[in-house]
Amino acid sequence: MRARPLPIRSTVRLRRPVDIWHKPALSAVVAMAVPDLTLFALGRMDLVLYTSAGAMCALYGHGLPYAARARTLPWVVAGMVASLGAALTAASLITSTALLVVPASLLAAVHKMVCDATRIGPPGNLIFTFIAASAFFVPQQAGQLPLHLALALAAGALAWLVCMAPALIRPHGPERIATARALEAAAALLRTDPGGGPAAAGARQATAGAVNAAWHTLFLVPARTPAKAAARTGLERLLIRAESALEGPAGPGGAAAAEAELFGGWAREVRGGGPLPDVPLSTAQRAELDGVVTETADLDLTRPDGPRRPAPGRPRGFRALAAALAPGSVLLPVGLRVAAGCALAGWASMALGVGHPYWAVVTAASVFQANTTLSWQRALQRTLGNLLGLLLFTALLPLIHTGHLTMIGLALTFQLGAEAWITRNYWLGSVCVTPMALLLTEFGNPLPARTLVADRWIDTLVGAVVGLACCVLVTNRRATDRIHTALDRVDAAGAAAERLLASDPAPAADDGLETGWARDRLAVCLAELREAVDVASGEWWQHALPEERVTRAEQQGHRTLARLARRLAQPVPVA
Repeated sequence: MRARPLPIRSTVRLRRPVDIWHKPALSAVVAMAVPDLTLFALGRMDLVLYTSAGAMCALYGHGLPYAARARTLPWVVAGMVASLGAALTAASLITSTALLVVPASLLAAVHKMVCDATRIGPPGNLIFTFIAASAFFVPQQAGQLPLHLALALAAGALAWLVCMAPALIRPHGPERIATARALEAAAALLRTDPGGGPAAAGARQATAGAVNAAWHTLFLVPARTPAKAAARTGLERLLIRAESALEGPAGPGGAAAAEAELFGGWAREVRGGGPLPDVPLSTAQRAELDGVVTETADLDLTRPDGPRRPAPGRPRGFRALAAALAPGSVLLPVGLRVAAGCALAGWASMALGVGHPYWAVVTAASVFQANTTLSWQRALQRTLGNLLGLLLFTALLPLIHTGHLTMIGLALTFQLGAEAWITRNYWLGSVCVTPMALLLTEFGNPLPARTLVADRWIDTLVGAVVGLACCVLVTNRRATDRIHTALDRVDAAGAAAERLLASDPAPAADDGLETGWARDRLAVCLAELREAVDVASGEWWQHALPEERVTRAEQQGHRTLARLARRLAQPVPVA
């Protein structure tokens, strides 16, 4: 066992914004503006919290293809309405604030574990917890529940329509963006000096991650008609070429530089929305792409059953969720952290005189990340961002007091600013999130400005301190076990790939699909290993990591991936 120091640098360093930040931002603004203005016209601004619950579902699913998004968002809305229903029911039955902290904390733990298990993506569990924690401490009567839940459900349906509307203009936008990211990462890898040490290794891992994410996105794209199959196949051609950058050492030479420029040009064309560039592939690569037996290079790429399928043997749907939450899961210590930290933060906030400690619960829930190091950084970012957000809210109080219409405009502006800035750094986004959250709660239960600002500042400090303390005290000892499990999977996938390569070193026209599956399995296992190592490395008190075995497994795995890629790139003799 050994202790690791918690870093302080880089906590406030700004990053480049995510390329699609405006998509969730504008979707949420539209989904919130319609019900807010409707309630304003009806004079029922006290119902904003309930419509906001459904409207904020528009923040999810923007990295998914539209067919998958159409299936995923209803589950997000259902989870939001179910969480809101549980919170409102508890608020109508329990009068003790101290007792309400318990179900609020347990529900926050459920949000964290389910969102991590399903990998729903940003904003993750935080929006669910913010809405539910707020609802736990709103005065409620049982007879009001049907109306309030119906409002949330209606706003969620509107959010679904808003998120699906861009499909009418750019039906292949999400998968094009994922493919363009892979091409851009491959171009960056080709421009990297192979002797750059950590820089070259980081570029290779970034490329492998971008390619793997793009394949996962394309696997979600249906290809039931020849037109859809052809569109998906065009992106798969580009992705196979991007993957070829992992075959050998990258370098600044003439060939590598020319290939990088070519990939960059393709990425711009893909993002532009025009016709896809024509990408030449080897015969084996084309055979992998179609998954059919052929003896020539003249393959029919418009077959509806032609595009590549994901590697079999991976649990999906409810099976994957059940496996992620089964006894012994690495998510269970995370859930314990969240439940204990949120409960202690809520009670500590009450002990300091805060009547409705929902913000302490939300702050504690936001602190809990994959490991102690990330939680430490998030605690500092949350505290800094909330302090600046409170100062901004205080400065705007004269404007806020001019009326509800001004408050609606400010809330929508802060929503847009939060999505624009939070991808640069969490603390910067929190500067907008804090006043927006205060405005949403002010519509239904206004408090004196001094009390509101003081309570939120106390809640922020208490939530950050208590949450971080729970992260330090409740260490995730299973994180190291996850590394050993991931190593075993890498070894098994690598051994299967080596057997395939040894059985017939020369490529055959009919084994492209099997070779592609072998590469997919190994690539996914390597990505899981890297994620497990990153999580365990951030725990301040942890078993010694098998660093030598990890390094050896990653090096051997990437060499095997390169051999598989070269096998697909070799010409296949015609019988």
